[in-house]
Formats: sequence, structure tokens, C-alpha cells
Amino acid sequence: MFEGAFGEAGAEVVIEEFLPGREISFFALCDGETAIPLASAQDHKRVFDHDVGPNTGGMGAYSPTPLVTPAIHDAIMAKIILPTVAGMKQRGTPFRGILYAGIMLTTQGPKLFEFNVRFGDPECQVLMLRMMSDIVPALLAACDGQLRNFDLRWHKESALTVVMAAQGYPGDYQKGTRIEGLDDAAKVDNVEIFHAGTVAKDGAILANGGRVLNVCALGKTVTEAQARAYQAVDRIRWPEGFCRRDIGWQAVEAEKAKG
Repeated sequence: MFEGAFGEAGAEVVIEEFLPGREISFFALCDGETAIPLASAQDHKRVFDHDVGPNTGGMGAYSPTPLVTPAIHDAIMAKIILPTVAGMKQRGTPFRGILYAGIMLTTQGPKLFEFNVRFGDPECQVLMLRMMSDIVPALLAACDGQLRNFDLRWHKESALTVVMAAQGYPGDYQKGTRIEGLDDAAKVDNVEIFHAGTVAKDGAILANGGRVLNVCALGKTVTEAQARAYQAVDRIRWPEGFCRRDIGWQAVEAEKAKG
């Protein structure tokens, strides 16, 4: 770390409290004074199944997560989101936009370990599939300071996305490999495929990045959404690509336990 692997960022070390628990992503839309919650989601950072290997930008996500109960949702809003929005306003720097809280669910309750001021990737994809409202008026209301009169509606279905990445990611990977079968994959019911790192060339779709595709699906349960997403993944012919095969495993286990 101190030998230059992280550039200037490796010149300093910050020691923080270790937070054991389950990580979730919590999003709120803010207009400088009011904050309204978006749906919860859970990302999968590690590159391989069973949460092993190096961290990535995200190998898949699902929404909503059963880890965020109504009580935990209310606690995050009351103890983290709303005080942050009020504090920013009080110091003369009101925040307008998406507030993305990385939350660890500990035995002492939800604890914040980071803020981002953007939609998460791949959490955004599952949030947009579940959002019944039009996102544009909501964003305009945030810009105009009118969220106090705004409400967002959500589909009850679960959404799940599987990231297909180039072999070698998050390390060195090859660009320019051919991806086929996308039209066939998109025919699976309630499946949407988002391109993240592709390029169209000579009538073909080529990989042009590390995380390349988001194969997303809706279902009545996370289990159903997961099955549809992987059904679509299996129709994509891309030998130089890979994905995790266990996205949503925590929610699937919870649904199985309920019977």
C-alpha cells in the first residue's frame, strides 16, 4: 500500500472503527431542506460467489432488501438522513440531489460508514425498475425545493440485477471481445438489459470495459427475479465474460426460511 499501488491516496492511512454486520445501501432524494426516502437495496461488492475475492464497483444488487425492516428504515431516516440534511442547511451548504448512505446494520442498530452524492451502480438499475413514479419530476422538485409536496410510488415486485464483467476484472481485462445472444436474453419475461461497457462496431456488440452488462429482472419475490435474471444470463454467449451466480442470496435464503 505504501509502495505506490494507490498513488497519492496511499500516502495516508485512516484508522476507523470496525463495523461488523450486514451492509445495505439507502437512498434519499433531497431538496436542501426535505428528504424523501427511495427504496432500499443491497449491493454485492466482492467479485466472486460467497463474497470472496477483491472488492469491485458492484457485481449485482437487488431491491428491496428484507434486512431493512420498517423499524430500521425509520431509524436510518431519523438518525442519519434527516440530521445530515438539517446540518448541511444549518451550516449554509444545503444539499440538493441524491444522498446515498452506505449503512452497516450492527447489533447496536444502523451505522453510517460513507456517503455518496449520486445513485449507486448497480443499485440504480434495480431502483429504476421498481419506481412507479416518473423520476424526472422528482428530480426537478428536488432542484426547486418542492419535495415537501412530493411523493414517490413503488412497484411491490422485487428487482435484481446481475453484472456481467470481462474476465480479469477488477484487475487487467481484455476489451473488444464479441457478445452475442442479447436479443434472445431480452425475450425472457420482465427482463431488462442495461449496457454499461459496450460498443457497437460493424454490426456487433463488443465489450469495452470491466463491468459490461447489467442483466436485470423483476419478480414477485427475489427468488423469482433471480431465476429470471440468470435465465437471461444463460442465453448470452460471451466466453470472455463472467458473473457471480449468487446475487440476492441473503434474500433468497430468507424467503426459503419463510416457506
